[in-house]
Amino acid sequence: MNTVIAIDSFKGSLSSFEAGNIAKRSLKKIFPEGEIHVFPLADGGEGTVDTLVEGLGGKIIHTTATGPLGSATSTRFGHIPEKNTAIIEMADIAGLTMVPDDLRNPLNTTTYGLGELIIKALDMNIKNLIIGIGGSSTNDAGLGMLTALGCKFLKEDGSPVGITGKALKDIKVIDTSMLDKRLAYCNVQVACDVNNPLYGPNGCSHIYAPQKGADKDTVLMMDAFIKNFADLAEKKYNIQGANMPGAGAAGGLGYAFYGFLHAELKPGIQLILDALNISGALDTANLLITGEGRIDQQTAMGKGPCGVAQLAKKINPEILTIAVCGCASPEAEAVNDAGIDAYFPILHMPSSVNEAMKKETSAINLAQTITQIGRILGHMHIK
Repeated sequence: MNTVIAIDSFKGSLSSFEAGNIAKRSLKKIFPEGEIHVFPLADGGEGTVDTLVEGLGGKIIHTTATGPLGSATSTRFGHIPEKNTAIIEMADIAGLTMVPDDLRNPLNTTTYGLGELIIKALDMNIKNLIIGIGGSSTNDAGLGMLTALGCKFLKEDGSPVGITGKALKDIKVIDTSMLDKRLAYCNVQVACDVNNPLYGPNGCSHIYAPQKGADKDTVLMMDAFIKNFADLAEKKYNIQGANMPGAGAAGGLGYAFYGFLHAELKPGIQLILDALNISGALDTANLLITGEGRIDQQTAMGKGPCGVAQLAKKINPEILTIAVCGCASPEAEAVNDAGIDAYFPILHMPSSVNEAMKKETSAINLAQTITQIGRILGHMHIK
């Protein structure tokens, strides 16, 4: 039995590697001679830094930067020395959960701290950046980040407009001459899992700003601000990308990365799997075990387990793909048409959510489930 194990985290319970190694130990009891490779798994959102740092032998860099409301905030990013790569999660410095409910308003939040983290990586002479942009509290079209990186956005009188979402309305001049020159020699890849354009009915303001605290009037106002900004950037400075899929990701951050920094926007799971170089292991495997805390219809829409299962089937159509999960929704069977042959919830007896999510409970349940799956495969003589 040649097995690849790539299980996403059971959030609040087991990390990706913890789940993977529990599965490995259980399977090894059934197939002691089997070859088993464990990879961490994430889809570009929460957990990306930890997954790649753990999977690629990196380290966490602790630092401070400007938070979404403008104050100095403790944050971090990952560093993979062997690959000269930094891993940054937008949510660690400008995430929605960092803003109290009563202060949520995308007119007042900024991506400035994200730019500061990029500068810190460049100061370490890092040449490759992998950036996850999910979970943002912002709708500033990357204004704050670009300002931190050296761009100037000026009012009619030549003064700076500011760094928050509401500052977009005052931009009359864009000056990119002071954009950090080191970025020209840096490979920037952005995990982007949405296809929204920058503005319009399907743009970032209409689709995502409400969940960040914007009311209807604010949504209309911000959409107009962002459209005017993009029109100015294109007509006077030939900066394009407002209509490309993903431009509206993270409050327009996708547009800033693509148009100003010439970054590559990639589906999060594809970016992670490419970074981990899991393809070689899948090529010779006859079993993939994947999974996550909850399997539902969203899992089938490109999240980690289906992403790795689809890659496995593409590389090796005969591979058996099995998923495990803490729970499964009534719509979970959608994953059977998205690369996963079968899925198995690991819960063995009725319990409260809190009890089921305890690390020790999840570990026992996962080990038992993998053992039983292994016994079935052993009786089927899958080698």
